[in-house]
Amino acid sequence: MNSRTLLVSAALICAPLSAFAQTSDTATSQVEPSYHYGMPLHVGKIIALTEPATLDCEVVTAHMKYIDDQSGKPAELAYRKLSDACSYQN
Repeated sequence: MNSRTLLVSAALICAPLSAFAQTSDTATSQVEPSYHYGMPLHVGKIIALTEPATLDCEVVTAHMKYIDDQSGKPAELAYRKLSDACSYQN
């Protein structure tokens, strides 16, 4: 079996599964797994920015809730950043 046939078969099998997963989501907002560099964002309005509270300067997973400017629907995105504690430590 050559690689082209294998790739086409995998794509045909995965396409209906991903469509089913998208239609079965009942939440009003989706959390992206995480932001990656260069990912297109369509932020119309930021609703909330949250991150875990920590006293140490460390990398944390923060969340941004926003209104998508293309669809007008609420969305949520997780991203990694330095904690706010880093601003206060030398």
